[in-house]
Amino acid sequence: MFPWFAVGHMTPFLHLSNKLAEKGHTITFLLPTTAEKDLQHFNLHPNLITFHPLTIPHVDGLPAGAEMAWDVPLSLNHLLIIAMDRTRDQVELVIKHTKPKLVVYDFSYWLSEITKPLGIKTINYTVVRAASVAIALVPAPELQGPPTGYPSTNVVMRRHEARALSFISFPSGEGISFYERSTTSMKECDVISIRTCHEIEGRFCDYLASQYIKPVFLTGPILPEPAKTPLEDRWAKWLRGFQPGSIVYCSFGSQYILEKEQFQELLLGFELTGLPFLIALKPPIGASTVEEAFPEGFEERTTGRGVVWGGWVQQLNILAHPSIGCFVNHCGFGSMWEALMNDCQIVLVPYLGDQILNTRLMAEELKVGVEVEREENGWFSKESLCKAVKTVMEKDSEVGNLVRKNHAKWKESLVNPGIMNGYIDKFAKDIQVLVNN
Repeated sequence: MFPWFAVGHMTPFLHLSNKLAEKGHTITFLLPTTAEKDLQHFNLHPNLITFHPLTIPHVDGLPAGAEMAWDVPLSLNHLLIIAMDRTRDQVELVIKHTKPKLVVYDFSYWLSEITKPLGIKTINYTVVRAASVAIALVPAPELQGPPTGYPSTNVVMRRHEARALSFISFPSGEGISFYERSTTSMKECDVISIRTCHEIEGRFCDYLASQYIKPVFLTGPILPEPAKTPLEDRWAKWLRGFQPGSIVYCSFGSQYILEKEQFQELLLGFELTGLPFLIALKPPIGASTVEEAFPEGFEERTTGRGVVWGGWVQQLNILAHPSIGCFVNHCGFGSMWEALMNDCQIVLVPYLGDQILNTRLMAEELKVGVEVEREENGWFSKESLCKAVKTVMEKDSEVGNLVRKNHAKWKESLVNPGIMNGYIDKFAKDIQVLVNN
């Protein structure tokens, strides 16, 4: 396993590793040295899953010691991916030493140059929505909207949102764009695999198989096991002080850093709801702590009912707590599944292209959540955030009741062990056939 150096990529790879280890497979998991201790608690089968730390070379322009995407702003991701590419010699040595039958990767488009001469099969594993790949990363000469043959869908992007897909043309390493890196990775592998299920995205998966002319294996969402580490006392005690289903929890992942003005607008929006809230966000651009960016008088006005935390929290434990009634998130693919698998209401504030498409799925196709309305420039107001939260939290809200009903239906389907285990069983059989051919 060799995922991109971001938590949102590494944890799905590790969850998949756990599922394969349950079936007796042995796995070597390549990761940056600094990530090992943070991911260790996700390794449920240390006797079968071996972490192999890589020494990440320094690249000019990166902060000293930066090894993971959470160490750098999005604007420096292209430098971090150069550092990943420069681990190629280390990766090759590990592969030649361990002699695996299969290598699973995502962004390291050069891996096939190592594996093919050795007769090793490869899978390019996509941890974002199939629709995101289908709309932006097919091997078509034009990048102006959905390509010919794209399946009919109500997934659409507003004018200001379409600009969010411009990242596919950005540099993503030395002399290569994100689009070139991603499509080459999929062209050169033996099989494409996607962390999704046929019930939700079957038509997109079939489309990708036709575009890349190769098999597409689905793993299902590969949901994390229920948290085994108890919730920290400070959060458990605070959450117990409120009624069941009354608290609004907000998190935008490890890389989404707001501008100060938008950060303050977000906080004022939560204040405006009148509801208790727990916000876990990185300090905004230009601030070293969340506290120094608070709007004037905000802390005094919300003391006792609101907490803004600038560090890491146990998100799975928090979402499972009975006091949490709403999850405001950026609709990254991991957060999307975590939201679907819990009982809290869902409010969505997407930022990047794939998050926007995930939001379209959640809000407009599955109708399990509500998106915060934005201005034409892409920003949201405290009033629009407050409106979205109240829409799903008020008991007599027609929209709130609809998304609550749909959410319960989809959760029931997704927690069905027969359905999810069926995906892993089929995936395990498919890779056995792959490596034996």
